[in-house]
Amino acid sequence: MNNFNGMNNDYVLKRTKINGVDSSKGNQSVQNRTITEGPSFNEILNKIQKSEDVKFSKHAIDRLNSRNIQLTDQELSRINSAVDKASQKGVREALIMMDNKVFIASVQNKTIITAAVDDQLQDSVFTNIDGAVII
Repeated sequence: MNNFNGMNNDYVLKRTKINGVDSSKGNQSVQNRTITEGPSFNEILNKIQKSEDVKFSKHAIDRLNSRNIQLTDQELSRINSAVDKASQKGVREALIMMDNKVFIASVQNKTIITAAVDDQLQDSVFTNIDGAVII
């Protein structure tokens, strides 16, 4: 039995050196930690699902990146407003013209499908839209 107790003490000493755990203090260090709780996963998911903001499809994000189109918060707000206006008029697929940028939006889904700017607009034909909003 003495041999077992000696091994147990060796284990405790090694554990202390490796983990910095002092067995004489028990779980005091764990108990003294402050854990701040944030919103739950479900709360965040519900917020995203209820979000009134326009989303961007993967295709639209690719177009924004490849065409080096940067959008400010103010421009995003203008796009949101344009989608809302289109929705009020019963538009399903909208062409949104803003400054030198053009967006195609699925109004029902509140999703921007694609985007173009300046030189991509020359000789362009936009199909499958049933409304346009110029902002």
